[in-house]
Amino acid sequence: MDSPKPRLERPHGALASAPAFGSDAIADVLRALELPWIALNPGASFRGLEDSLVNYLGNERPTMLVCLHEESAVAIAHGYAKVTGEPMAVAVHSNVGLMHASMAIFNAWCDRIPVIVIGATGPVDAPKRRPWIDWIHTARDQAALVRHFVKWDDQPASPAAVRESLLRAHALARTVPMAPVYIVLDAEMQEAPLGAAPPPLDIARFAPARPASLSAEQAAEAMHLLRSAKRPVMLAGRVSRRLDDWNARVDLAERLNIRVVTDLKVGASFPTDHPLHVAPPGIYTGPAALEAIRDADAILSLDWVDLAGTLNAASGSVTTEAKVIHCSLDHVLHNAWSMDYQALAAIDLNCPVDPDVAVGDLLKALGREGGRRAPARPVRPAARASSKNAALSIEDLAAELLDAVGKRDVSLTHLPLGWNGASWHFRHPLDYIGFNGGGGVGAGPGISVGAALALRGGGRLPVGVLGDGDFLMGVTALWTAVHYRIPLLILVANNRSFYNDEIHQERMARMRKRPVENRWIGQRMTDPEIDLAGLARAQGCLAFGPIANGPELGRALREAIAAVDRGGVAVVDVRVEPGYTPAMASSLPPKTRHAAK
Repeated sequence: MDSPKPRLERPHGALASAPAFGSDAIADVLRALELPWIALNPGASFRGLEDSLVNYLGNERPTMLVCLHEESAVAIAHGYAKVTGEPMAVAVHSNVGLMHASMAIFNAWCDRIPVIVIGATGPVDAPKRRPWIDWIHTARDQAALVRHFVKWDDQPASPAAVRESLLRAHALARTVPMAPVYIVLDAEMQEAPLGAAPPPLDIARFAPARPASLSAEQAAEAMHLLRSAKRPVMLAGRVSRRLDDWNARVDLAERLNIRVVTDLKVGASFPTDHPLHVAPPGIYTGPAALEAIRDADAILSLDWVDLAGTLNAASGSVTTEAKVIHCSLDHVLHNAWSMDYQALAAIDLNCPVDPDVAVGDLLKALGREGGRRAPARPVRPAARASSKNAALSIEDLAAELLDAVGKRDVSLTHLPLGWNGASWHFRHPLDYIGFNGGGGVGAGPGISVGAALALRGGGRLPVGVLGDGDFLMGVTALWTAVHYRIPLLILVANNRSFYNDEIHQERMARMRKRPVENRWIGQRMTDPEIDLAGLARAQGCLAFGPIANGPELGRALREAIAAVDRGGVAVVDVRVEPGYTPAMASSLPPKTRHAAK
């Protein structure tokens, strides 16, 4: 895919030659931190900073990305960091902008993604507040709105304090386990004349802490447990998008002949067509993977999301007879507000290290002589559904997309709950970047835009497959992609329903012996049906649909991909029948499973 020229607004006239106001000093720090972008929805509480970004920095390093909603601004930063592993800056307007942004911040928190969120408040000094508006935009402790799901927050009172605050925030956000941080800027402090200019920064001296390694004793004990096991299993969870880390996981699995389970809640972590990969990944662990876990005599968990829940699903208990090795630093973030830390698992060897570092340490402990190399077997092709039926399924959508993209590199930036992991293999860490973290509907469009921004010019085709509810709640994020010429393909798996809740309503009805026929009430998006393609066109996208058959979908996809290759944003509204993946359906009661097909 050719790299299109981005549309970037450049200011007219001469730029300020030296910092003169508090916000100029703040802008200097943002540039020194090498933050390439700052996503924002404009707001008066940071008008001083906006002026500095434009008339002092020239809207370059960082460059402003105008967004139509603060939630989209944070979601874009979330998607960008999912690809790069590096944070973007986001500016949100006082307390009201933070309220808009809070769900997206929670998503990034649960996903352990770094985002530098910069908020602002009306003048802290009351006599300097404008009547009415500055008062309602000032809060005594604004960060309290998000403190339970950010890694750190601060409200510095001077440009010098902001400088230190941003340095600390940047380092903390990038230290594993990574997470969002929040800094509140006083509007009056931004706009006040600056005294002496602060000295230059040596950013290298404020870098994140280096990740710790396994001790020699831990590595030796872990290797003893794995090498002596007859049926070891690796649970590959929250790991990096770096190709060398991917290759290290494959090397470790092959040298130990260890079976591997992966998950769609996080990004691609192991080749899914590899002979050692147990079963197609899903949002929920499927029967074949659960059987392998149940049968295992040793389990290596690489920051697996919900380890205890998975063990319980496999064996009926959070304690298992298998020896469990858990490599994660996630406990550092756990607090008493959010239960995203999940249930407590029984662990035999708890290794508080970055899982990617742990894999490297285990390979060193294994030594050159290695272990029992996995036997060579042919890789598995992706399962293909037929798209000749009168009604399309999500599997049909995946099959048509696979045909349309051919052999080119694709990055799936988002997938819906109904996606069947067997329909698309992952062979590179950027083939799939993971789910939205906190389950917040509406994140998919923004995350996809941010991921596409990070991927722009790299030769990969970014494709987001979204549910209709997710698309509707976040569609205006696509305007930012169109405006800044961020190529992106969006497919909407449109079943005209909040279908997950239909299944919940059916489950309740069966439990209470009430009519299951009423499950649709309060869940369907019909009468009138929503013109999703029209909403996409309103953002400037090229849009297709609604499409309800395979041949028409194939034609639309080829035209849409051509438009993306020219630098555009294309949206395809695909009418699909409601349904679950086999793994999700298997967890439902028998009659509900039948209805979900």
